[in-house]
Amino acid sequence: MRKLESDHKILRRPVHGVLLLDKPLGLSSNNALQKCKWLLRAEKAGHTGTLDPLATGVLPLCFGAATKFSQLQLDADKTYEARLHLGVKTSTGDAEGEVLEVRETSGITPARLAEVERQFTGPIRQVPPMHSALKKDGKPLYEYARAGEKVEREARDVVVRNLKLAAGAASEVTLVAKVSKGTYIRTLAEDIGEALGCGAHLASLRRIATGHFDIAQCVALSALEAMGEQERLACLKPLDALLPDHTLVALDADNAARFLSGLRRRGDWPDDDQVAVYGPAPASVIAPSPAGGGLGWGLADVPPSQPSPEGGRSHLCLLGTAHIKGGELVPGRLLSPPEISQIFESKP
Repeated sequence: MRKLESDHKILRRPVHGVLLLDKPLGLSSNNALQKCKWLLRAEKAGHTGTLDPLATGVLPLCFGAATKFSQLQLDADKTYEARLHLGVKTSTGDAEGEVLEVRETSGITPARLAEVERQFTGPIRQVPPMHSALKKDGKPLYEYARAGEKVEREARDVVVRNLKLAAGAASEVTLVAKVSKGTYIRTLAEDIGEALGCGAHLASLRRIATGHFDIAQCVALSALEAMGEQERLACLKPLDALLPDHTLVALDADNAARFLSGLRRRGDWPDDDQVAVYGPAPASVIAPSPAGGGLGWGLADVPPSQPSPEGGRSHLCLLGTAHIKGGELVPGRLLSPPEISQIFESKP
């Protein structure tokens, strides 16, 4: 992305949280990330899965401490809506490519679509497309493709959880698919076209869900640009929005401090691979330092059934993730004391 002319004048600050962006058409995921980072004046940010410039939809952006948990969204299932243009194969598998072949599209009945649905539902193997960000010898495949080179790619195992195909306008089929990490919808569209006997390319693509986040929760870039600074910050979801399936464990002040230093804790806990650990905020947070902190969200209320270390929830904050084995709470990704301070101070 071209460096914004006023970027050097922007005073960056720590921002912590998750922004669910409805990525617009024509922007790369990184360009969208940089625009939002600039709008929030954030010091640190990362996205959680590439969307092609020709694709729109759900793009979770992680700011500050949220980047520590971004891998969970990278690994999450994704759901897409797409339009397949039947009878036309292109060099890129989408509408921007050169037309390679045109075929007849007669005989595409609902029964035939249902048969192909079954064929492509479940575990399948895909050869990644040349026009993708997957790297070969440290270089993205799309760079080879733009140079007119074709390289060998190994087929990969992916899973199509759900697939629905329906006849649309003339020579079009609509596709809704929930897929595992690493699935290329462009390749799925081309393979479905071959299975139908007429070939196809991707006419449009929209990601409507990633993990437990869906498009209804997203904000458009144009809307974000029109907001004031506080409105933009209010769009951020807390860090633990990335941890919906994690078991909650709350520690007292002494154990919380030891856990944050990387020490294992012992307790009467069953084994668990996914744990979100909370504890009372450090004294420096409850009594903020004169230097102040950053902006964002990061506190989570513990359900009333979950015991709180100090009998209340007003000073409970996320410390990080862990897993439990043999009664030991083993630290995973931890927040730093400055991050916890900045998050706590920014809570309205």
